[in-house]
Amino acid sequence: MNINEDPLLEAVGISLSFNNKILLSDVSLTLQQGEIVTIIGPNGAGKSTLLRLLLGLISPTSGQVKRRKKLRIGYLPQKFDIDPVLPLTVRRIMSLTANYSEKKVISALAESGVAYLIDAAVSNLSGGEFQRVMLARTLLCSPELLVLDEPVQGVDYLGESEMYKLISKIRDRHNCAILMVSHDLHVVMASTDRVICIDQHICCQGHPSTVSADPEYMRLFGQGDELALYQHNHDHRHDLSGTIQQCGDGKC
Repeated sequence: MNINEDPLLEAVGISLSFNNKILLSDVSLTLQQGEIVTIIGPNGAGKSTLLRLLLGLISPTSGQVKRRKKLRIGYLPQKFDIDPVLPLTVRRIMSLTANYSEKKVISALAESGVAYLIDAAVSNLSGGEFQRVMLARTLLCSPELLVLDEPVQGVDYLGESEMYKLISKIRDRHNCAILMVSHDLHVVMASTDRVICIDQHICCQGHPSTVSADPEYMRLFGQGDELALYQHNHDHRHDLSGTIQQCGDGKC
């Protein structure tokens, strides 16, 4: 990450009101290439609304969002509703919005660890498999920025750390920026460069260890050991279903 470069994305004093209700107030942030930033906050804090503002899907009441020209963005929304009656395969869902080559589709699925599911019915996927397929789908545009709204939604608890390790590897491989959102504290993984805690406004921000000790953070979440999930060393790994698999020769 080069802090001297122009940011990929910048929000300057953005606010949003609807029906005389303040949804977000005076939020400013920047996102640099190669940086992982996690937005946390309680339910109703405005996390997903902030994402939609940053992506340009909705316009702020005041303030400004600046994005680098021709910025390539991969977006994993919080909800992706699919009619279970539709005979939709993974191969088909990977090319719903653009006609990507077979090689590119398989490569993206392989990077997410689910290439073997290419001909599987989407309706038969587990929560973890579906999220990995959707993550693979965000890679098809060779993104400079990945925006992931609740990326472990529907993932087994034990499989969550594997998902975050995958996201970190994607950042390292592509040198893309990653902006993630969650209402859960344990989404803050050890490799996150910055955490932004919001509750309609920015309450606190910084390194996870700094934020976890901030009085505003503790007011919202209380004190706990949730961060430990991403700060201990494993002698095992979890497969897509969350089943523990022991590592050999000290390697996972």
